[in-house]
Amino acid sequence: MNLMRLAYLLVPALMLTGCAAAPRAEGDGWVMLFNGRDLAGWEQLNGKAKYEAKDGMIVGTSVPNSPNSFLCTKQTFSDFELEFEVKCDKALNSGVQIRSESRPDYQNGRVHGYQVEIAVGGFSGGIYDEARRAKFLNAEKPTDEVRTLLKENEWTKYRVVCQGDHIQTWIGGKQITDLRDDMTRTGFIGLQVHGVGARTEPLTVAWRNIRLRELK
Repeated sequence: MNLMRLAYLLVPALMLTGCAAAPRAEGDGWVMLFNGRDLAGWEQLNGKAKYEAKDGMIVGTSVPNSPNSFLCTKQTFSDFELEFEVKCDKALNSGVQIRSESRPDYQNGRVHGYQVEIAVGGFSGGIYDEARRAKFLNAEKPTDEVRTLLKENEWTKYRVVCQGDHIQTWIGGKQITDLRDDMTRTGFIGLQVHGVGARTEPLTVAWRNIRLRELK
């Protein structure tokens, strides 16, 4: 086989390999953070929960006796709009970290920072300060309506906007959070599987259509 023919065959394969490792552009500044096939561009920090790419979803599954687990983007983001869909077992607490960090000098690399809450019957869409101030930063408490927005094992759409010190969240078009807080301006996105203690029954949370566009 001559060199020209070999190059002709190899270039398309190399292009496909590169696409799998990078966010996929959608237009209007949107990029897909999950390529739908594998976990390229993500890394697991803390915990032993199982994460897998399956049927166009990222599925996180609990394991017993594990601390909180996080699947995190290798890229960091500052000002952005983030959208995703999620469904979660009722007995499993979860969340999406935004502008979060993991540093050797902070609790041996413990993931910490703003978390958009995912909890059936809980304060979904609220901002919890994971492993830092360890409380919800919202001034208000969740209403009965907010507690019903996330239903067990049903897909629910979230929207998150971070710009400067302004953090906002929506669930299914209803605004939940309108917060100003200036502790962290940049960091990674992380998908949480909360620890379940000694419970052996596997509990799952799944995400799909995870997309982000940076704001200027």
